[in-house]
Amino acid sequence: MKYKMYDEMMEQPDSLKSTFESEFSKMEEVSNLIGDVDKVYLIGCGSSISTCYSVRDAIRMSTSNINIEVYTGYEFYYNKKLQQDENTLAIFTSQSGETADTLSSLRRANEYGIHTVSISNEPESSMIKEAKTPIVTRCETETAILGTKTYITQLACLYQILFSASDYENKDELLSELGEMPEMLEKLLLTTEEDNKALAEKYAGEDIFYCLGSGPNFGLAYKLAMTMLMEGAIKHACPEYSAEFRHGLIERAEKDVPVIFLTSDLESDEITQKAIDFCENLEAKSIIYKLADYAEVDKLLSPFVLVIPLEWFVYYLAHFNGEDPGATRHIGKVRY
Repeated sequence: MKYKMYDEMMEQPDSLKSTFESEFSKMEEVSNLIGDVDKVYLIGCGSSISTCYSVRDAIRMSTSNINIEVYTGYEFYYNKKLQQDENTLAIFTSQSGETADTLSSLRRANEYGIHTVSISNEPESSMIKEAKTPIVTRCETETAILGTKTYITQLACLYQILFSASDYENKDELLSELGEMPEMLEKLLLTTEEDNKALAEKYAGEDIFYCLGSGPNFGLAYKLAMTMLMEGAIKHACPEYSAEFRHGLIERAEKDVPVIFLTSDLESDEITQKAIDFCENLEAKSIIYKLADYAEVDKLLSPFVLVIPLEWFVYYLAHFNGEDPGATRHIGKVRY
């Protein structure tokens, strides 16, 4: 049986191509602005904040010239340190462009005279209409709650904007590989399905998953736990930075506990490997996704690559438990 999420996964390469063809000049415009501001705020919720976490950590690991802070929607709204006409730029991310938390924060930023940028998939949404610089991801409608094509295009926009403005020594190569990502995604969608279908069948009976990554992979671990596993596969899940393993999860990791590791041979993955070794010694159910098994790209681009096999894993995990991976029980019904 194929769910709507299947079609949306397969549309990711074309969505990314269309977004760059349509919005590249606006991304360049924002990149040029970043060089003149003191700070960049990234604001989002759910899958959207996971893209903010990934690009923030990728930038912090590789550059020195961009000051970034990440907030969830209402955290930014209630931030008392905002000043009128401060020299900052705020990028707001939302699939729908109507996320109440994020939209409230965009309006607050406009009140403070902050240059606002929105990245959304809905061209007629409030966030697109009200931001000073709107960027529309060209994915057409997305219905699967956990976000596939809107995630990949939103993440790509953030990487393009921020790395273009960065002093990263390998930024030209990274941006070139980002431009080639649609072709890589097409290949990964075809080559990673069956292995992850089998893996999902093996772990279908598990009820809780711990998800660990370092650097930009933490953002993906956050998405994996918070939206993919909990919202899509209806499983309990918890995301952590790899370095936090020894400060809590080490006491819960034991034989037969599933722990998903995302690793890309980043400098910080020295700590990820220590957590992997510990879990394997305990005979925990370690599920390891390594960038090197899928592609040869700049390690900072790891979330673009690893998300594809993870999507297949979650898609079939839901299927083997009789769930539609794109459906919801409460989201959209509860407003607060």
